[in-house]
Amino acid sequence: MKNVKNILVEVGALLEGHFVLTSGRHAAQYMQCAKILQWPEHTEDIAEDLAEAFEDDDVDLVVSPAVGAIVLGYELARHLDCRAIFCEREQGKMTLRRGFEIPRGARVLVCEDVVTTGGSVREVMEVVRAAGGEVVGIALLVDRSGGAVDFGVKKVAAYTTAIESYEPGDCPLCKENKLPAIKPGSRSN
Repeated sequence: MKNVKNILVEVGALLEGHFVLTSGRHAAQYMQCAKILQWPEHTEDIAEDLAEAFEDDDVDLVVSPAVGAIVLGYELARHLDCRAIFCEREQGKMTLRRGFEIPRGARVLVCEDVVTTGGSVREVMEVVRAAGGEVVGIALLVDRSGGAVDFGVKKVAAYTTAIESYEPGDCPLCKENKLPAIKPGSRSN
């Protein structure tokens, strides 16, 4: 597989500016993972490498939060020869919809495109556990926490970097007031 950082740069996935992250924190850089996931060859290579890291974990099901990680989760499941489903928000709460089910006792790999604080991943983990599934690992395209985020289970990222983020009240970009903060992510509320 190619160097994931090089691919992120090549496809224009690493953005510079003033961003409001899904977590509500602010940052001067943003990973627009959809830019890499639009390319089947890159997605397949990344998913294959991530799948190899979990091939001995007897994964029954891959569950991703909508919308960013759906494509990667599907491709991961294809390499692991199992099903892929996704959670989505309903009235602000992560839930299973569309008739998706997690069998009791299923060994579940949670897949996400990018994490900073890991909030969406933790919400999906709660859905999996509430359904009686067992979270056996977390597969990430990008871990922007520099590896600091801990889910209490095996975690593998295709690319790990430390991109500084700030609470809105502590954001130097807000204090400079040169660039408006934009929300490029999938969750606007």
